[in-house]
Amino acid sequence: MDSFEFNKIAGAVLGTLLFLMGLGLFSDGLFSHAPLKAAGYDLPGASEEHAHGGTAEHAAPSEPLPVLLAAADAKRGEALVKPCATCHSFDKGGAAKVGPPLYGVVTRKMASLDFGYSEALKGKGGAWDFESLNSFITAPSTYVKGTKMAFGGEKDAKKRADILAYLRSLSDAPAALPAK
Repeated sequence: MDSFEFNKIAGAVLGTLLFLMGLGLFSDGLFSHAPLKAAGYDLPGASEEHAHGGTAEHAAPSEPLPVLLAAADAKRGEALVKPCATCHSFDKGGAAKVGPPLYGVVTRKMASLDFGYSEALKGKGGAWDFESLNSFITAPSTYVKGTKMAFGGEKDAKKRADILAYLRSLSDAPAALPAK
């Protein structure tokens, strides 16, 4: 191949690259968008928190938790926790999955099972009572900053009460309901 042929091929390749680069700059200018405010996507539940002021306290139920628990139905709660079964077991002696087993969770010491809890939950201390479980189910990442649990939270207070009633039933000796 002589130098003239080589120059024609190199010119065509370089010309094509130059054209593509110019086309990219032109299309970026034509179809530009505003810069993103934050990297990533908002999770479900996070946008609701921001709409209500940013914390779980603003989503507090109109009725106190003891009143909601008195009217709660464990059967409805059992139906509501079906999606949770992908990460948690509810059987007595059930094995840990992605999350710890939840049999006997009401009154259990936090982070007390042989499971890989987040450091934030290990440092929380205390036991799971109805108030703490209610706060955790409302917004796990708000109640325990740095939790590994990816669940966005349940905003409906009546559904949370049903879930708590079901969790209470998962025990050999269910905990007493809080006084009204």
